[in-house]
Amino acid sequence: MKSGNGTYSFIDVQASITGPGGSFSLCGDSEGVAEEGIRIEPVDSKNTMTIGVDGTGMHNLHGGSPATVTLVLLKNSPVNQQLMDMYNAQRVSSATWGKNVIIITNRATGDKSAIQSAAFHNPPSIQNQKDGGTNSWVFDAISVEHKLGKYN
Repeated sequence: MKSGNGTYSFIDVQASITGPGGSFSLCGDSEGVAEEGIRIEPVDSKNTMTIGVDGTGMHNLHGGSPATVTLVLLKNSPVNQQLMDMYNAQRVSSATWGKNVIIITNRATGDKSAIQSAAFHNPPSIQNQKDGGTNSWVFDAISVEHKLGKYN
């Protein structure tokens, strides 16, 4: 059995957002992404299983691929201001709401996530304390498509 010898580094991850009010990089050089990075979590199961009284069963494939995307930034990240400006521009009308596209790629492995129809869940909770801390930006996305690459 061959064991994995691949490597991973967040240095290779790039992310960007495009939507009403802006188009810019979310992570890369000097964007101030915190250790928690970017998380994409499915909202709905792809399958439900139904079992009959006689023990027979059925799988139900669900067509949607909604997810929650969380980006954690250092308090002093310049991206916080860009995202807040974008949020403020979008929240004034349903014509501008939920139209963000977020693309996340790993240039070393070929991993790619394409997030479509993303809306800000809320602005981040703001906390002022002894240490700067982080701001968490959460997006609700109607559609997420993943392609996982190869780790060599």
